[in-house]
Amino acid sequence: MRKYEDTYLHKGLRKQLITYLRDVRGIRDSRVLDAMNLVPRHFFLDSAFDRIAYDDRAFPIGEGQTISQPYTVAYQSQLLEVKPTDSILEIGTGSIYQASVLAAMGADVFTIERQRKLFEAQKDFPLKERFPNIHFFYGDGYKGLPDYAPFDKIIITAAAPYIPEKLMAQLKVGGKMVLPVQDEEEFQTMMRITKNDDGTWEEETFEHFSFVPMLEGSSDQNSI
Repeated sequence: MRKYEDTYLHKGLRKQLITYLRDVRGIRDSRVLDAMNLVPRHFFLDSAFDRIAYDDRAFPIGEGQTISQPYTVAYQSQLLEVKPTDSILEIGTGSIYQASVLAAMGADVFTIERQRKLFEAQKDFPLKERFPNIHFFYGDGYKGLPDYAPFDKIIITAAAPYIPEKLMAQLKVGGKMVLPVQDEEEFQTMMRITKNDDGTWEEETFEHFSFVPMLEGSSDQNSI
């Protein structure tokens, strides 16, 4: 059985990672860095990865999905400009690491996973007691969670082929959506969308990243 221990070694490796993200990769939001220093990333990986869990790289978590590299998590979280009172919709729960970082920043996180096996694995989430402000849902990320809208922020952790209008409709006026968008040249460009009061939005583009594609439906629906 997996032992969830956060040893001095893990804490030391985590501190080195935070220093790297700040001094080498240029992450400046201290609240993001503090949150990532609080969340033991090795808890979200198989124990075989314990000693390399704090390398700045992605790792497989099953079902063709990955836990994003720490820089990507820090970058998206920084662009989101999280406030402690924010209600955040996350599309693509995956390993729950990104949601945990947002929860550690004080946000109320509503996260959707489309892969049934990954969703079922959330029942054993080791940080449930620490982060009761994470709310788990199974379903189609393109549809969002209209019953819980509007949200202050939306984060998508898979490459979308376009900006999903159903999700934009669930964003508050002045709210921000951060997502990687697949363009015609096969690049995935990180974007930040800010919603205007007339329903239009402003777009900002940033660096290129690599994500798994954002798919429609749930895994149950796709297996029928």
